[in-house]
Amino acid sequence: MIKILIPLVFLTSVKCLSQNKENDSTSISKTEKVGFAIIDEVPVFPGCEGLSQKETRGCFQQKMLEHLKVNFRYPKKAVKKKISGRVSILFTISQNGTVENIKTRGPHPLLEKEAVRIISLLPKMIPGKQQGRPVKVPFSIPLTFSL
Repeated sequence: MIKILIPLVFLTSVKCLSQNKENDSTSISKTEKVGFAIIDEVPVFPGCEGLSQKETRGCFQQKMLEHLKVNFRYPKKAVKKKISGRVSILFTISQNGTVENIKTRGPHPLLEKEAVRIISLLPKMIPGKQQGRPVKVPFSIPLTFSL
């Protein structure tokens, strides 16, 4: 039996990264990335509009799990070769709500390619905001391929 294991807890970046910090420590540059765990307003997955921040976070995770389950296909070549393992996926929700900068690390390119395909299919979202301004929000999620 082929299985996909999706953790219920997303690993997210909690460190604020900035390339163009200004002298004022409260200001936000246009290229700043703010982690999901600390952002003022998380990105909003389609279907999660109009909820409180806490509900939006939960809805985001639920919609992400649904997306992974619906779009997951174990690569046939990987099944034949009995390739399994965990793929770490890093990506960013951009300031316009699209997925960008998808990176993977896993036991085999076939599994990494499938992980990229799944994440590439994510819908456009309402971008995350910090201090009222759209910012990039990095995400990290492990995806386990199990035969």
